[in-house]
Amino acid sequence: MSNIQFSTKTKTKTTSLKKILIVFALIAIGFTINAQETFKNPILPGYHPDPSICRVGDDYYMVNSTFEWFPGMPIHHSKDLVNWELIGYGIHRPEQLALQEGLGDYMGVFAVTIRYHDSVFYLINTCVQCEKGGNFYVTATNPAGPWSDPIWLDAPGIDPSLMWDDDGKCYYVGHGNLKEKQDWPSQQGAWLQEIDIMQGKLIGQRKQLTYGHANNAVWTEGPHLYKIKGKYMLMVAEGGTGFNHSTTVHHSDSIWGPYIADMVNPVLTHRHLGRDYPFHSIGHTDIIETQNGEWWAVMLGKRYVDGYTLLARETFLCPVEFEGQTPVFNKGVGIVEPEMKCPNLPWTPFEKKPARDEFDGSKLNLEWNQLRSPQESWYALSDGKLALNLRSQVLDSLTNPSLLARRIQHHNFTATLSMNFSSKKENEKAGMILYRRSTCHYQFVKEKNALVVIKTIKGKKTEEARVPYSGKNVILKAEGNGLKLQFSYGSSENEMKAIEEIQDMSVISFEVAEGFNGSYVGMYATSSGNPSKEKAKFNWFEYKGE
Repeated sequence: MSNIQFSTKTKTKTTSLKKILIVFALIAIGFTINAQETFKNPILPGYHPDPSICRVGDDYYMVNSTFEWFPGMPIHHSKDLVNWELIGYGIHRPEQLALQEGLGDYMGVFAVTIRYHDSVFYLINTCVQCEKGGNFYVTATNPAGPWSDPIWLDAPGIDPSLMWDDDGKCYYVGHGNLKEKQDWPSQQGAWLQEIDIMQGKLIGQRKQLTYGHANNAVWTEGPHLYKIKGKYMLMVAEGGTGFNHSTTVHHSDSIWGPYIADMVNPVLTHRHLGRDYPFHSIGHTDIIETQNGEWWAVMLGKRYVDGYTLLARETFLCPVEFEGQTPVFNKGVGIVEPEMKCPNLPWTPFEKKPARDEFDGSKLNLEWNQLRSPQESWYALSDGKLALNLRSQVLDSLTNPSLLARRIQHHNFTATLSMNFSSKKENEKAGMILYRRSTCHYQFVKEKNALVVIKTIKGKKTEEARVPYSGKNVILKAEGNGLKLQFSYGSSENEMKAIEEIQDMSVISFEVAEGFNGSYVGMYATSSGNPSKEKAKFNWFEYKGE
């Protein structure tokens, strides 16, 4: 009997111990999940301008503008508003939208808005100077795609948005000055019209809602309309997308107005902080309410390095609280900070992709982009290699060259590629590019018997360095460290030699190159205006940043 009692007590103690361990394990797991207390801005570093966001249940989706780059309108997914994963593009087929040869630098797909209604996702946008231009929207039931062909709308202006009211009616929120007369320079505004989504056309009256929050307010654009606690709030970007960028809001009891400018305007800007603050040009904002009742905002901004903006416009995150009708951004501080407290959402990081792309899939990874819409097939993936056809198109012209590139997302980065290429012709070359626009870029390429660094700045091309190299296989590397750019090469990763001349990253900065688009690094091949049957084969491409 005593033995039985002893065994029972032992079993009870063991069971209790297991329960205690399980409780501690659950606490530890919970602590791990919620251990991330702060996040760092920007949340989408590198070229990710004009963010727009929507929520479907516990899932968040965000889209950015892309201008002349294809595929266009990248869509990211998140569970916590901080960690984002690229899942697809709104423009992913050349036949959807013609970003034709001749399309100017930073023309094409402008600021896009994403919205969700009745199980359908909508992307509404403007294609500027496109073969078929103007305002359009595409739809999908899965934000990763496929997306529909564009539905074109008869509407002036840029940066359109959609809003569904409580009665189910849908409204188009447009940009522009309908009276076509400016009372002050660069006076723009926001206007409203009902849209029949089923028929794909605007209907009824078109009414101007605002010309800006004050006299002399310039470039009122990027309008978004919300209904919050029974009131209508119109949020717009103002001041231009440069240093004076800002966000202002306007309120109304009726969707048709009148809209009264908030006394706090601008509700968000960094222009009063001077040029020493690390973030500038903050604006073009969209807001979202979480499933927990918090409000958060995404907006574009830029970062300086010694007075230069190297990574173009990026996406930032900031909390919002309402005091009455007024949205207060980062309450008590009023600006977007480099490090901020995380949203009250389960921390959900995505698995990091390998730094090295081995080209071992049947399709290109999503981060690869090209200039303008392809009209022919000029690259192929086979046997773990990426082959680029040498074609007559060159980097300096407004074409669709044999170029595949990805965003530069760090001020300190290393990009390395392994290439197999040789030619006996002077006009044929292949290698690495760092690109901002057709008139501002670097080429680090292999020619007939040499490796050459070519700098193009404001359209002027200069040969910066030339070293003899006759081997067929070569490793090319670019290391960016702030404004310094170091190129190196070798027959293997263990035998790299630096190009003596240090280059200047400001060549692809906003201050030098200007424009709305961003900085890329990638692979390039060309026959420089002459026909060719040659190919350049890339074994891998690696990008690392910090």
